[in-house]
Amino acid sequence: MLTGKEDLLQTLVEAYIMEKGTREFYVLAAAKSGAAAKKSFEDLAAWENRHMIYLQSLYQSVLDDRELLEFESFSRNVPAPVAEGGMPIKDLEMKIEKFSVQNEKDALSLAINIEAKAYNFYKGLAAKAPDAQTKVIFEEMMAQETKHMDEIKSMRKKLSL
Repeated sequence: MLTGKEDLLQTLVEAYIMEKGTREFYVLAAAKSGAAAKKSFEDLAAWENRHMIYLQSLYQSVLDDRELLEFESFSRNVPAPVAEGGMPIKDLEMKIEKFSVQNEKDALSLAINIEAKAYNFYKGLAAKAPDAQTKVIFEEMMAQETKHMDEIKSMRKKLSL
């Protein structure tokens, strides 16, 4: 898991793994949720997939390596035991098992919690980054999490109307 002391390439790999873990959690949550919540979790999984693609492109551009097959193999095979914010996937899965997420409001409440923890996690890592390039990556991830939180808040607001 990221500590903030990694070099740029290791930061990209670790961030990718956390995004993958979060995506896998949202896919699982969609499968275990009611119809209204399912759609929200599917949308959230798609956001995380876009983050993964972004991190992959950064990694490959740093290495000047455009070999997609190798990265696809890595992506399929690398375990993702933690989500954004460093939360163990097993803990998140227990939340889904323990609490019935049957409506969109519940799904969005859980999601905003995950995204807020991810923002704070990346913020802490940015403060400890060993170099400017790595700090920029963490700051970009913070910006992405802010966008997610804003979109989730907007979705919640629509539910209240």
